[in-house]
Amino acid sequence: MKLDDIRRDYLQGGLNRADLEADPIRQFEGWLKQAVDAQLSADPTAMTLATVDASGQPSQRVVLLKALDERGFVFYTNYDSHKGRDIAANAKVSLHFGWLALERQVVVYGTAQKLDAAASAQYFHSRPRNSQIGAWTSQQSQPIASREALDAAFADTEARFADQEDIPLPPFWGGYAIEPTQIEFWQGRGGRLHDRFMYRREGSQWVLERLQP
Repeated sequence: MKLDDIRRDYLQGGLNRADLEADPIRQFEGWLKQAVDAQLSADPTAMTLATVDASGQPSQRVVLLKALDERGFVFYTNYDSHKGRDIAANAKVSLHFGWLALERQVVVYGTAQKLDAAASAQYFHSRPRNSQIGAWTSQQSQPIASREALDAAFADTEARFADQEDIPLPPFWGGYAIEPTQIEFWQGRGGRLHDRFMYRREGSQWVLERLQP
């Protein structure tokens, strides 16, 4: 395959400083609503989470944004997973939202902090029962012999909680909030002269600057 032949220009529009919100969270919420309303993706809240382990090796995976509030960008996972271990070693992370059909990207830089158990439990109990059982079943990121072994472990966990209406929150499972320090908004533009704006947190204020494409 000749990748040089896969080429297109970005012509949907530009991004002007005068049109940007002073608060990047409000700007992000507006773009997220437009991505949801456009119905261009099955998972408009999908974001790539980049972490770095204790040796300096970066890794990435897609997770779902579950809340955006005063805590930051919130997602949930197994704390003993690959990403959980990375965050324990280095809490600085990055998030990437790629709404490519809208010729848009958002990159978030920040620090991850665990949510308290009460907040994690509230979300955990809002999940379907099978998802709750799955959280107890999976030793996320650890090797397993086969799919059959995983299904058998799920069945064992299902039997374990068969008589319990409310499944307890696993002690190894919960949420993280990413407190942003920088947020970049990228809008495609013709001739590869894309529009890029970076919000940087300085004390209690956000400072906005245009970046070269």
